[in-house]
Amino acid sequence: MIDNTVPKKYSIKNTPKETLEKWYELMTLGRAIDNKAPNYLKQAIGWSYHAPYAGHDGIQLAIGQVFEKNKDHIFPYYRDMLTAMSCGMTAEEVVLNGISRATDPSSGGRHMSNHLGKPEWNIHTGSSVTGNHALHAVGVARAIKYYGEKAVAISSQGESSVSEGYVYEAINGASNEKLPVIFVFQDNGYGISVPKKDQTANRKVANNFSGFKNLRIIHCNGKDVFDSMNAMTEAKRFATEENNPVIVQANCVRMQSHSNSDDHLLYRSEAERNYVQEYDPLAKFRRLLLRYNRFTEEELQAIETNAKTELKRVHKAAMAAPEPSPESIYDFVIPEPVGSEKYPKGLHNQEGEKKKLITALNDTLKAEFRYNPDTFIWGQDMANKDKGGIFNVSKGLQQEFGPDRVFNAPIAEDFIMGTANGMSRFNEKIRIVVEGAEFADYFWPAMEQYIESSHEYWRTNGKFTPNATIRLASGGYIGGGLYHSQNIEGALASIPGVRIVYPSFADDAAGLLRTSIRSRGLTMFMEPKALYQDPKAATVVPDDFEVPFGKARIRREGKDLTIVTYGNTTHMCIETANKIASETGLEIEVIDLRSLIPLDMETVINSVKKTSKALIVHEDKVFGGFGGEVASVIMEEAFEYLDGPVHRVGSTFTPVGFHKNLEKAILPQTDKIIEAAKNILNY
Repeated sequence: MIDNTVPKKYSIKNTPKETLEKWYELMTLGRAIDNKAPNYLKQAIGWSYHAPYAGHDGIQLAIGQVFEKNKDHIFPYYRDMLTAMSCGMTAEEVVLNGISRATDPSSGGRHMSNHLGKPEWNIHTGSSVTGNHALHAVGVARAIKYYGEKAVAISSQGESSVSEGYVYEAINGASNEKLPVIFVFQDNGYGISVPKKDQTANRKVANNFSGFKNLRIIHCNGKDVFDSMNAMTEAKRFATEENNPVIVQANCVRMQSHSNSDDHLLYRSEAERNYVQEYDPLAKFRRLLLRYNRFTEEELQAIETNAKTELKRVHKAAMAAPEPSPESIYDFVIPEPVGSEKYPKGLHNQEGEKKKLITALNDTLKAEFRYNPDTFIWGQDMANKDKGGIFNVSKGLQQEFGPDRVFNAPIAEDFIMGTANGMSRFNEKIRIVVEGAEFADYFWPAMEQYIESSHEYWRTNGKFTPNATIRLASGGYIGGGLYHSQNIEGALASIPGVRIVYPSFADDAAGLLRTSIRSRGLTMFMEPKALYQDPKAATVVPDDFEVPFGKARIRREGKDLTIVTYGNTTHMCIETANKIASETGLEIEVIDLRSLIPLDMETVINSVKKTSKALIVHEDKVFGGFGGEVASVIMEEAFEYLDGPVHRVGSTFTPVGFHKNLEKAILPQTDKIIEAAKNILNY
């Protein structure tokens, strides 16, 4: 049984006067900015999103006071203005964020106002997705524990965020792994206009987790400075000394509307609005300072006057700051990858024993784990005795590198992806590989975290990027049917900020995996699972082979037709070219893209200029598939060289069925590609 009593370290009587003065200065200046923020919108200066924090003053002050910059990690949410200031952000930095200036330390004006952060201090810039950063806090807490730091990760959020499934996943994971995380629920009773009773049956949402092992729950009055300080101090002591997670449930009031796009007059009675004003935490703190003779009225008025003066100075300085330039939109979309001096084009001519694609992946993972001891891998069903995933790609890793670096994750794809984002924040050396799902078709629950991770680098103005490789066993031709044979790269390609690679041969699989792991940023690594054991994909694999992103590979030279392909269909296209050459003497050039994002259109265009005809083949659906992008660029950049329309071969616009007759009818087959190629050649 965990003792939930909280030592009373702080009170109005025993807290040093200089500490009380610092707190009142912070609270007064913070409230002045909180009140002024809507005026910027009225004057069309900015701050088009503002979520007032008034009513949360006690807990927000306390969160920031226990946070140690460059040691702890904190994930504030959009209402955490005073939290950010209490953590050390200046009033000027807050206003720069509010009016979206280029010097805003949170995002340089790239993300909406009131999303405060300073990544270089471990104040992590939040997104707009409610509560998703709880997973990031768990991920970085995993690194804190692994590296033996006496620190905590803090996830600060509203009580309604707890309705999100990934918050449950985060708390479950922190409880299971026994991680030093503090989840702060700032409970003001509303999720925008939705009352708490419509969110959960428990009056106190923290009690939803009362059955979780290793988890401590502390309740406090978030309107009261001293109760909040005592709760947060005890929470941090427990998390760091016991290496266990804590929930701090802080009861607050929301004195204003949810945000400047909301109007609480429409759903809150006058009596309720008057009630919350009476419980103003700042006014209560001021009364206590006077009642217990800690300050005189004149001393408090002087602090309040200084706050007004400081706000005027801050306003003037922020208004003079530069605005973001339109030319900067392409900065920090994705980091520059590592380069290879030995294999600049991702080609080799070594001879020797051929390796299967699955062996190449397994050998490369082990080599990279030896190369960088700060490399980790986790996923579903991939670190259990002699098993290494459903296809055994990671077989033997845990035996060699141990369960702290190679481990199973819960069957929760969002958790897998979100904690990868979080753990990579601990330091730049860390490289993470995750099996995002056992099959690519199961990845969809992780999409929220995938999208979140995709724009971290851009959103933080280059201050943070997750360094992670997401491995997915993709495609069909195994008789898997729904959720085991679908292709998703066409949908993923529409999301900027992630590299997508799709090898067809063992050497390219090894080389692209090595480059993915060593590079900064996020890479989606699609593995054609039908080729894992297929001798067609086996090649010689140099020990140190690297394949650069955005470099296609010409698998067969030709002059009469260009076929652009990748993945499983690469081998069918080579078979097609060989068969047509033997029958007709016509020579087809086969280009294996290898990398979809970035895309090597230069090689494709040069080939089309030579052959004057193009066919695009991939396993995914024709309609909405990635080939449409390739065809469009060919039409734009090489139209005058074409002697016929660009054709595509891919799956039918249906799910991939289970029975072999259905699968064969749906997925591309060599005979379909041959027919399409002959039609173009005869055009």
